[in-house]
Amino acid sequence: MPEMTRSSLLEAPLATVVGGNNAKQLQKAFGYETVGEFLAHFPRRYVEVGELTPISELPYDEHVTIVARVVNTSQRKMHSRRGFIFEVTVSDELDANGQQLRMTFFNGYQARNELQHDTVAMFSGKVSWYQDHLQLSQPEYAILDEAAEADPRPIPIYPASAKMPNKKIRDLMQLVLDRLSPADVPEFIPQNLLESRGYVNRFQALLERHQPQEIRDGYRARDRFAYEEALLLLLSLAERSSEVSQQRATPRPPKAAGIAARFDSNLPFQLTDEQITVGREISDDLQKAHPMHRLLQGEVGSGKTLVALRAILQVIDAGGQAALLAPTEVLATQHYESIRSMLGPLADPGLFGQGEGTGVALLTGSAKTAQRRQALLGIASGETGLIIGTHALLGEQVQFADLGLVVVDEQHRFGVEQRDTLRAKGNDSVPHTLVMTATPIPRTVAMTVFGDLEISTIRRMPFGRAPITTHLVPLQLPGYQQRMFHRIAEEVSKGHQVYVVCPRISDTRGESGVPAVSATAGGREPMSVEAMHELMHFIPLFNQVRVESLHSQLHAEDKHAIMEEFAAGEIDVLISTTVIEVGVDVHNATLMVIVDAENFGISQLHQLRGRVGRGGLPGTCLLTTWLDADHPSVNRLRTVVGSIDGFELAEADLAERKEGNILGVQQSGSRSSLKVLSVMKDRNIIERARDDVALLTRSGTWKTDFPRLATTLASWVDDSTREFLEKN
Repeated sequence: MPEMTRSSLLEAPLATVVGGNNAKQLQKAFGYETVGEFLAHFPRRYVEVGELTPISELPYDEHVTIVARVVNTSQRKMHSRRGFIFEVTVSDELDANGQQLRMTFFNGYQARNELQHDTVAMFSGKVSWYQDHLQLSQPEYAILDEAAEADPRPIPIYPASAKMPNKKIRDLMQLVLDRLSPADVPEFIPQNLLESRGYVNRFQALLERHQPQEIRDGYRARDRFAYEEALLLLLSLAERSSEVSQQRATPRPPKAAGIAARFDSNLPFQLTDEQITVGREISDDLQKAHPMHRLLQGEVGSGKTLVALRAILQVIDAGGQAALLAPTEVLATQHYESIRSMLGPLADPGLFGQGEGTGVALLTGSAKTAQRRQALLGIASGETGLIIGTHALLGEQVQFADLGLVVVDEQHRFGVEQRDTLRAKGNDSVPHTLVMTATPIPRTVAMTVFGDLEISTIRRMPFGRAPITTHLVPLQLPGYQQRMFHRIAEEVSKGHQVYVVCPRISDTRGESGVPAVSATAGGREPMSVEAMHELMHFIPLFNQVRVESLHSQLHAEDKHAIMEEFAAGEIDVLISTTVIEVGVDVHNATLMVIVDAENFGISQLHQLRGRVGRGGLPGTCLLTTWLDADHPSVNRLRTVVGSIDGFELAEADLAERKEGNILGVQQSGSRSSLKVLSVMKDRNIIERARDDVALLTRSGTWKTDFPRLATTLASWVDDSTREFLEKN
């Protein structure tokens, strides 16, 4: 809950209201220290006493609520993984037949402490069938006493812990609410906005959120707080956008007979309509006197690099230079080679820069001294129009003659300091900025996280891209593992190449080099690159097949050599980690096998499979797993199998991950992180807030017209939040 003013009660230590011991327990369980922080501990949902179902009438596969008494408890170890299952048998007074119902809790520490024999509680969950009887698995529950059973109001279900259970949280919240007055919770949202949206004031919303008369009141209050957070977030983005628009940049207009025009005339194919439209948007931005700040998103292989290159050439024609920043040496090298190939003779600046083309250089951390010196000289003299590199571009010795455009690929992999270091090399004016991502961004995320960027989208794949078919391979079934290896050999026998992607490098290291942790159920460790390489070495099918490994722990020269050999067709099977997720472009690769695919997210799987089918040949992706068919992670894999639409999968990925903390500052202890707003559920609320922010900021005097809102925003956007907004 945002901090508005120095209210005595909201700022008061918890101990002054709930007592010292309770305050210590709340601090230990949730990190709360003040009354205001505890008041923002909102219920996850509510259960209603008035709608109960007797056990004997429970409908299968439906959500039910019962009040019942615990008659028996037991505990047993799980067979396939660490932990235990706590089972509770209950009976209810509504059932004249005395029927009983079983509840199961996985690692139910809290349930084990609270649900003792003879305890009366309200249980809410979905009815399932297990071993010839009905059960509720992981139900929500609320411990009841006589007063609670007689109270017709909905019961709030809070995030709780074993030592701070729901009933205790409700009792402590009651102590706080009894002390709360309207003066403690001043309103900061303009009254006309509240009225137009049908929201109550903050004080009333707090009461209804914690103690609703009806369930709909609680959720209406929840929406009010979600709107509040959306309004503050979008206002902060609008402020940042306004600041960017006041910066000065050198306009870079197109040149009628420049390098860009010659490049377009030499293209052996037609641009798609979307590439033309997006190119025009970027070109128009580059001609303005304030810096472009645009995000270019598109599917893997949709032609983003070509669009970016045309913008780069426009800047070079206008006398400026461009820098393309890539997160890895593999990707930087791929960009360098593919861009030089696309430019052809235009990549030659001629003697003393007097030719028809422009210099293109590569600068990475592993560059030899002579190569590095030559690249730095070309950048400083202006002879090099385009420099492509990794973090090496950020060094103090890298000095540009006239940096006009910064292109950042896979921008989420760079921190704000790194990007700003490169932009600061623009001498007297701020360079234009184009950031690219191959991970499609759901619309609500675009509005809330990237709301200060202009967004260009390429949805359509270029002409000639072959379709990719994806299949789920259940390795626990007989014959499937053998068939998978035969399928790899068959593809190689046709003269094609194969990727095999594993979740980690070795049995002890993940891709980052830190000790790997198994994410696979059943106690099985995920397959590593080293283990797969050794396994294939002993399979006769691959005796005449060249198999190599690629991962981040290899020396840069070795990685480069392996990628060059794979691109040249000299390597048949490349076993790799996700280092090949972006940028790697081998047209002869037609099959990708992703081993233990449940260890990857939906969008990551979609990114990976985009590496095949890039040369006009149909691509195939096999997602392998040892998990049972009914495991939740297998449903995620089926989602990827069932769709090739990256934007649809991005929405599914967000829902599956439950989006986490959208500002990314939860771990920093910031009180301004989003606690209520959900980018999946609150699309309508976000759109309303966006419209209201546009209305507020139109006059330019909203800070003086609504000083309390301005003060709240200033305290809400702390350093960690501001860093995140700058980063994106």
